[in-house]
Amino acid sequence: MKKEISNINNHNNEKLKEKALDISIKEGTAASISTNLGDGFITPFALALNAQPIHIGVLNSISGLLAQLAQYPGTRLMEKFTRKKIVLWFVFFQAIIWLFISALGILMWKGLLQNYLVYGLIVFYSLLVFIGGIAVPAWFSWMGDIVPPETKGRYFSKRNRITSFFGLIAALSAAFILDYYKTKGLALLVFSVMFALAFLFRFISYILLRKQYAPAFKQKKRDFFSIWDFLKRYDNFGKFAVYHGFFNFAVMVASPFFNVYILKELNFSYSMFMITTVSYTIFYLIFLELAGKFSDKYGNRRLTIIANTFFIITPLLYSIVRTPIGIILLPQLSAGIASAASSISFSNFIYDSVSQKHRSICMTYTNILIGIGTLLGSLTGGLIVNYFHPSFMSPYIFVFLVAASLRLLVAVYFLPQIKEVKKVSRLPSSYAVVSHPIHFLNIESTKVIHLPEKLLGKFKSLKIF
Repeated sequence: MKKEISNINNHNNEKLKEKALDISIKEGTAASISTNLGDGFITPFALALNAQPIHIGVLNSISGLLAQLAQYPGTRLMEKFTRKKIVLWFVFFQAIIWLFISALGILMWKGLLQNYLVYGLIVFYSLLVFIGGIAVPAWFSWMGDIVPPETKGRYFSKRNRITSFFGLIAALSAAFILDYYKTKGLALLVFSVMFALAFLFRFISYILLRKQYAPAFKQKKRDFFSIWDFLKRYDNFGKFAVYHGFFNFAVMVASPFFNVYILKELNFSYSMFMITTVSYTIFYLIFLELAGKFSDKYGNRRLTIIANTFFIITPLLYSIVRTPIGIILLPQLSAGIASAASSISFSNFIYDSVSQKHRSICMTYTNILIGIGTLLGSLTGGLIVNYFHPSFMSPYIFVFLVAASLRLLVAVYFLPQIKEVKKVSRLPSSYAVVSHPIHFLNIESTKVIHLPEKLLGKFKSLKIF
């Protein structure tokens, strides 16, 4: 009798999980529209508020760090409150802040407090991402308990494809409307309407989250450990976390300035700017399904290597092309592949490597390291663009070259240390050239620039896959 009741309960729970997965796609769609109407236009909005490159660097660095630091209190809240309650609270608060950001555009249009509004944007946007960050550990843990382990790659690639598609439509529509009204001197009002819509769609995602099933779970205090203990262990997952901290430093040296470069140096219109941005999203969507299948079959470590390789290529491509079609077909394609591989490999590696009880705290510490890297990388990039660049070269091109070099160094040092944690298939022999990109770079570098072999050290015979 007890066995029958248990079977019935398990069957009911599976049905609830299936329904929750469907709701999550709808909720993610609303959240994606909010993000694309809001976060996607923060840099152009900052420029409309007369922000300088250093303001852009500060905006990205502070908000990037706070988004990750916020996950620490978010994890501790799980000891006292349910995951669903935490997510609902902070998604609601996050929605409200979009209304305050919307008001900044109206004030600028009215000519009020013009010299201070960019600082108001930095404060409100930083608060928005901080509040959103508090909800991340609870949401991440919650989703980990409703997605079947064997299909995580495919489910998240499907969810991301659908949510990103609708976000893409929202962003494109907003860009063309923004361009049309910019000629009439009403761009600031359009920004305000867009951020009001970001509030609306984030509130819709809040309503859908209320309907989503959440399995019972409570974080226990005895499962907690400090970030110093986490770093001292420096086990396989610890190496993965530290790698991401350094890698995000290298990424953020250049990433905040791609959009500034397109808008200010290449002088793209808002609509052309958004078309190039959208092309990245299209490539991201195209490669998401492939990344999900690759993750399930060949593992997340290999997918991480692919992501890093294309992240190295991206700023190099930005430095050599200047036309819209060139930007679309080269750096945006490379960035789309990199982001698809990175988004799938990052979350799935955590799900595969960490037990349920430690999942949220390990993800939190990983993201704190990412936040520190983001802060230092963005500030470094801002200083290079503003002050520390050669006079004979565009500061943006110089920072892109610096970023590519740093990304390569991080890859060469850290990736050989990280091991796959699940049983995966061998790569087909036809993947040989792609499967050893960092190995190829190390071996060929001795032939091309005649580096002494002793400088390569342990990387001389590196077989990264």
